[in-house]
Amino acid sequence: MKKLISLLLVCALAMSCVVLAGCEDSNGYKDPTEELTVNASSDKYRNYYHIWVCSFHDSDGDETGDLQGIIDKLDYLNDGNPETDTDLGVDGIWLSPMMPSDSYHKYDVDDYMDVDPEFGDLETFDKLIEECDKRGIAVILDLVLNHCGTGHEFWQKAVEEVKEGNLEGYAKYYNFTVGIPGKEGWRSVGNTGVWYEGQFSPEMPEWNLAYDGTRDYFEEVAKFWLERGVAGFRLDAVKYMTDDVVDGTEFLNWFYTTSQKYNPDVYMVGENWQGNSQLYHEYESGIDSQFAFSFATSSGQFSAAVNSCSGNQLAGQLKKFDTNSVEANENVIHAMFLSNHDMVRSANYFAQNLPYQKMGAAVYLLTPGNSFTYYGEEIGAAVPEGFNENDAFFRGAMNWDDNVETTIWCTADAYSVYPYGGVAQQTEDPDSLLSFYRRAIKIKNQNPEIARGHITETYDFDNNAICAFKVEYEGKEVMVIHNLDCDNPATLTLTEDMIANPVIRGDLYAISKTEDASSTQTDATSASEGTAQQVEYSSISEGVLTMPAHSSVVIATAE
Repeated sequence: MKKLISLLLVCALAMSCVVLAGCEDSNGYKDPTEELTVNASSDKYRNYYHIWVCSFHDSDGDETGDLQGIIDKLDYLNDGNPETDTDLGVDGIWLSPMMPSDSYHKYDVDDYMDVDPEFGDLETFDKLIEECDKRGIAVILDLVLNHCGTGHEFWQKAVEEVKEGNLEGYAKYYNFTVGIPGKEGWRSVGNTGVWYEGQFSPEMPEWNLAYDGTRDYFEEVAKFWLERGVAGFRLDAVKYMTDDVVDGTEFLNWFYTTSQKYNPDVYMVGENWQGNSQLYHEYESGIDSQFAFSFATSSGQFSAAVNSCSGNQLAGQLKKFDTNSVEANENVIHAMFLSNHDMVRSANYFAQNLPYQKMGAAVYLLTPGNSFTYYGEEIGAAVPEGFNENDAFFRGAMNWDDNVETTIWCTADAYSVYPYGGVAQQTEDPDSLLSFYRRAIKIKNQNPEIARGHITETYDFDNNAICAFKVEYEGKEVMVIHNLDCDNPATLTLTEDMIANPVIRGDLYAISKTEDASSTQTDATSASEGTAQQVEYSSISEGVLTMPAHSSVVIATAE
């Protein structure tokens, strides 16, 4: 009887370690995230998920993703319970253009106040907003204000009038000129001698953003969507809004303040491929965010740091960018990402090396501001060999299960490759890229200072592999430290001037801790793993932080 009672006590104790926070594993490791809670965001700071609508999930078998398909997969993104670990944990969605258009990409909009029938209807959209609200997910729409499609009612009326010699009617909505303008991007209207601006293509005539009528129409558009529950907009082609007549910064300020009439907390992020100095200038418009292209892309500072296993320079670049942006707009919210629909997948420029992809995720997700994860990036979507210059292949179908063949072929029969399997294969694997993303987003959500704070200090620790910076928010300080060395652990001394009484609040490990997961890594990674195992987990002892190779930690003062 005594033996039975003892056995029951042992079992109960073991079960309590599963349920209660703070239990140690067989190696003495205690997960710091188990002692913290996730507070749902109630402001503009979010972890966004960028959905290419036609490629995400097809609910009706017509080979095109749709709004109902997104609704069906919302629990994968966020199940509405901040404490669960089975969802991705994102609390924002950016939808690619979903308005009526003749193209698959929908950037040539024909009707700004409707849903393309391929994707559903307004009733389904309203249902999507309702379901997102239940889960605390903010939805922003891709809004194309620089140009429209040739199927737009205003454009068709304008062309009819121009052919009749009338440039005083609907033509005012667009940029027309009599005679050859002598500039690139201008197209002729038949044999009329009249030309119009279409920088992207003949099928994308550009709006006259200086015309009051255009602005009145855009106000109607903003009001229409904001009153339906949209949280804001991703503004396409911000760079092209400035021309000989229009001050793009003034226009952005007008649209932002106009939209605030219908939602005082509207969120806007601009697509601006120009250099950082131009971003700082555009921040004078007051808009919240602009995508930080200098850190993203295959040649960006995130990939350069990760691929070179060198983090020190990255810390300085992040601080400079943060400081200069705040000087231009004290309310700035950085928009950090790795890749998007216009560029090769991040998996490709990390050479489909799993630990490098994980470190890439860590450096952008744990940076101040909002993160934007391109769908499929969290499971390692890659562009097939030989198609790096074809943007349709940046937008292939999402892989929900490696054992189920996709039915989506909306992107001109383009496809993606998934070397680590689909969501089904990665969900239960603690060493998968998906699990890494879930944990990284959880850590950021548990430490709200990271997103909302600004970088006050950087630290080199006399180790070029280290990217370390401090953020401050409302009197609280948090340090983010990445060891980008792919082979060697790091030993770092934390002084009182850096952070008092430091404790680890979150930790990430790009190199697998289990033997089974080593099969998903490259030969180079497997070779380096043996060295990294000299230090199993990050720890702090008497002010000295020890970190394995390819790892990240978030540190704060013990409470």
